[in-house]
Amino acid sequence: MSATPRADYERRQSEWLADWAVREADSGRRRHHEPDHPYRTCFQRDRDRIVHCSAFRRLDFKTQVFVPHEHDHFRTRLTHTLEVAQVGRTIGRALRLNEDLIEAVALAHDLGHPPFGHSGEYALAALMAGAGGFEHNRQSLRVVDYLEHPYPGFRGLNLTQVVRECLATHQTRYDTPTCEDLDTGAPGPLEGQVVDVADEIAYTAADLDDALAADWITTDDLADLGIWRAAWSAAEADYGDARWIHKRIRARVTILAMMVDDVVAETARRTALLGSASEVRQAARCVGFSADLGQQVAALQEFLLRRVYEHPTGLAHSQAAKDTITALFERLVRCPDDLPDRYRGRMAEQGLERVVCDYIAGMTDRFCTDQAAQAGA
Repeated sequence: MSATPRADYERRQSEWLADWAVREADSGRRRHHEPDHPYRTCFQRDRDRIVHCSAFRRLDFKTQVFVPHEHDHFRTRLTHTLEVAQVGRTIGRALRLNEDLIEAVALAHDLGHPPFGHSGEYALAALMAGAGGFEHNRQSLRVVDYLEHPYPGFRGLNLTQVVRECLATHQTRYDTPTCEDLDTGAPGPLEGQVVDVADEIAYTAADLDDALAADWITTDDLADLGIWRAAWSAAEADYGDARWIHKRIRARVTILAMMVDDVVAETARRTALLGSASEVRQAARCVGFSADLGQQVAALQEFLLRRVYEHPTGLAHSQAAKDTITALFERLVRCPDDLPDRYRGRMAEQGLERVVCDYIAGMTDRFCTDQAAQAGA
């Protein structure tokens, strides 16, 4: 009997992948057994389940940094997610890692984000401090393991173990994994580390772009940053006679390319020094920036913190978001009969606060605002 298209693809893929890349055979399988698909690998199936789940669609109306749809091209949580997947696959291909695994993790990494970006997360974390806490990486795992319920025989999307592990250990400047059931003390496979860095690259370049488009900052404000000076010089060299807007766009794209190129080169250097696949897999972290560019990226991120994330307009939006979530949460805890039937049915098992938290965390910005208004919160 001839091999299936999936088996043939996996064989050819395995021959091309780096020794330390994750193969489908390393997936850890699923909690609930399912037969293999004839032409899709396990990670491709994970990706497809994520793309088709309702939590993924809701990302389109969740804040990244700027209020979604307030302008015609600010990033939403969904467009950010797609950019992370694109950057991650680019890095993964250059390093001969498993792109399908990277894509699946990237597309799922923010499923647990509540409405209103990190402001919503801070509000829910404070409200849940005495009831088990809230952290969006942990919530992403809860979404794919429990809250999504497309199959009659079990809850969750039944993703492979290694995808779940990468979600549980997702870590960036603003994210710290806190998932005890999958915390092995190791940083996770390189594919998961690629998503961590791709997330950082994507939001750094995108938040810079959106802040410039919103006129919260100007190119003159960036003049003291080495990474911007290098990028602007490259834009001037490439597009000397172009309009200013095209130079600005080119400079932002150059910053993104600089970060990607540096991660690829530095990660290749680190893995070459370690040598064996087992040493690479056991190393603290292999995927990352070089010391020099890492310092430049950190300086840019500090600038964004001061001038963008702490911008007065943004802080006003943030406080309004926290007030909305807090008022709605407290109202639903006082009046649980206002919860939809499918949530009320879980209160005895999950606890009232956790059920209310799940309900609010899954909302879009718009729906949360509407529900708060209808409840008089």
